[in-house]
Amino acid sequence: MTLPASSNPRGTAAARRQRDPFHEMEDVYDRMGQLMQGFFGDMPSVGGVDQPPVWVPLADIEELDDAFIIDLELPGVQPDEIELELRDNQLRIFGEVREKERRGILRRKTRQVGRFEYVVTLPSEVDPDQVEASLAEGVLTIRVGKATTGRPRHIPVRGTGAGSGRGR
Repeated sequence: MTLPASSNPRGTAAARRQRDPFHEMEDVYDRMGQLMQGFFGDMPSVGGVDQPPVWVPLADIEELDDAFIIDLELPGVQPDEIELELRDNQLRIFGEVREKERRGILRRKTRQVGRFEYVVTLPSEVDPDQVEASLAEGVLTIRVGKATTGRPRHIPVRGTGAGSGRGR
């Protein structure tokens, strides 16, 4: 028995995402991160009581056929305050958001300041020579090209027509 195809394109994409184990693990990782941040959010980092906690910026990761695109929200950060390291297929973005000098009384403070770090292990081999980063409107966009050895390559089949001389 066949089932009717869903006319809702969002439903089919969600169904594909549920069957993808990489996305399932990513969802579990995100949920655990949120739980840990909620539970340990106000505690100092492992570096000690003297050091402020390291926070993790919000990010989106998109996979294209030839690259990964990582967008990080870093409002108020200048390009010279950001560092990127790529080791094998692990990308590490870190830096510091400096406290803004104020003249008046600060009544409420909810913006993140201090050291930040975002680490992601990309699911396939990447080309370290194909990494570009740009910062615009508080969003850091990083494009990491995939290694050509790991990408599928289309191989055309040439035909010589009937009677190509085979079997003669």
